[in-house]
Amino acid sequence: MRQRILRTMIAVLVAMAILLGLPLTVITWRWIDRSAHEDLAGRLKTMSEYVLAEEAAGRLPGPQALELDQLRLLLPSGGTLILQKPDGVQQLGPPVADDLLAESVTLGPGYTLTLSVPSREMRTSQWVAVGVLGVVIGASVAAGALVALLTARRLTEPLIRVAHRAAAMARGDLRSPWPYQDIDELDRVTAALSEANAEIARRLEREGQIIGDVSHQLRSRLTAIGLRLDELTLHPDPAVVTEAQAGVAQVERLATELDELVSASRAEGGELTAIAVAELIDSLTDDFAVAFAAHGRTLRVHSPPQIRAVHGRPGRLRETLSALLDNALHHGAGETTVGVEDLGSADVLRFTVADRGRGVPDRLADQIFRRGFSAGHSSGIGLSMARALIESDGGRLDLVSRRPAVFAVVVPVARDDGSAGPQLRRDRVPHR
Repeated sequence: MRQRILRTMIAVLVAMAILLGLPLTVITWRWIDRSAHEDLAGRLKTMSEYVLAEEAAGRLPGPQALELDQLRLLLPSGGTLILQKPDGVQQLGPPVADDLLAESVTLGPGYTLTLSVPSREMRTSQWVAVGVLGVVIGASVAAGALVALLTARRLTEPLIRVAHRAAAMARGDLRSPWPYQDIDELDRVTAALSEANAEIARRLEREGQIIGDVSHQLRSRLTAIGLRLDELTLHPDPAVVTEAQAGVAQVERLATELDELVSASRAEGGELTAIAVAELIDSLTDDFAVAFAAHGRTLRVHSPPQIRAVHGRPGRLRETLSALLDNALHHGAGETTVGVEDLGSADVLRFTVADRGRGVPDRLADQIFRRGFSAGHSSGIGLSMARALIESDGGRLDLVSRRPAVFAVVVPVARDDGSAGPQLRRDRVPHR
């Protein structure tokens, strides 16, 4: 905006300089030319009056007896005075040049007095005047540009400060004060943003309280379930013990994921670490194989023998893949395939989840990651939450094929020094 205001004001100044400068230049040029001719005409008038006065006093019988030396005092520097007579020419001054200014007056029949001067002095004066005028116009434009710069800065700096504060609010800074600029219109915008800031802070606080209460209740129930399963591990039947131990492992895993989800919702995150992909995939397939079998469907995994570890939070990656598998289970059909591909040149790992159902209709493809949207009867938060979680760790989640539906998760691999590969972060998808 500052550049636009500055360019507009400077364009107006330049236009005014051109519209006023060109006419002034022409007027000045012609005025100096006219002044030079008027000076010559005035000198000739004085000379003719002198001749007439001498004739009236009887000291000069007529113009034929005029001696030009009598008029030397009226001759300008470098000028030439020529008296045209019927019988010849009388000249006073240097030879006549080609480029000159001349004025003439008639002294009588056949007698013409001509006064001329070189035009170079007049041209020099004209160019000097034009140069001075150009300097004045240039200085005026420069001064105007400086005023325009200061004005543009004064107009835009308050907007920039408000924009920076709004950007800080978008990044999660809800505590910094909002700047007021003593500009009525801008202060009204600032007040509206400040009210929105306060409302967001209040809602986040209430949401945090609700999350805390829900997580507390869930932990209590999970603890109770865990205690009951621990008792079953003492059962004499080995099959019951095996199932009880598997249930205990699921409860512990659910508790861990609950902690990570609560941390994510509070923007506390957690420690990024190297994730063993093979163990994660095996655990997921074990969890979902029974559900797929109950629906008469199969779940297969295609992965290379050696898979590099990825960099992230295990719970978030697991939750993302779980959401995709659950989506394939309830909305897909046929065999579901989990693929793992190491894109070595890009230093990332790609997970794909595909089924052989009807796929995603074209009209819904752009909305499936939007919170609250569901093509079926679900809550509509699974895919939105999955994308938000994976992107918070620097990965990406996209629908790469509509028919059949294929979802791809791309995450950076864990390097030997413990750092992550290239971050694939883009604009975060709000999932609240």
